[in-house]
Amino acid sequence: MTADDLVIRKAEKADADAVFALAREFGLTFRPERDAFDEALPILLHDEDTLLITAVVDGRVQGYLLGNVHLTLFANGPVAWVEEAMVQTGSRRQGIGRALLEEFEKWARSRNARYVGMATRRAPEFYHALGYEASATFFRKVLR
Repeated sequence: MTADDLVIRKAEKADADAVFALAREFGLTFRPERDAFDEALPILLHDEDTLLITAVVDGRVQGYLLGNVHLTLFANGPVAWVEEAMVQTGSRRQGIGRALLEEFEKWARSRNARYVGMATRRAPEFYHALGYEASATFFRKVLR
C-alpha cells in the first residue's frame, strides 16, 4: 500500500458492516451488538460534535476512528476525545492509524480543542511516536 492508495473520509451509512466488524475486534468488556450499533450509527453520523472517519484502501474500509469534542471548565475551552480507533489486524503498521489520528487532530484544531486525549493501554509506542504522552490513570465502573 502507498500513501496514494489510502483515503481518509467521513464514515457513511454504507460503511456500517465494515465498521461493525472492526468494532468487534476490540474484544474488551463489551461485545458490540448489531442492534445497538445500528441505533447509534445514524446519531453519531449526524452529531456535529462527533467525528467518525474511515480509512479506505482499494475501496475497502481498513480502519476507523470515533471521537468527539466537548466543553470543559478546567481546560478553558473544548477538548477532543478519541473514543475508538481501530485498524484491521492485517493492515497495521502501514500508516493507517497515523492518518486517522492526524485527520482527527486537524478536525479537533478546527473546533478549537485544547488537546486530544484517549484512554488506551494498547500501542503506547505508536502514540508516543505521534507526540502523545501518558497523562492520567483511567478509572471506570460498568453500570448494569
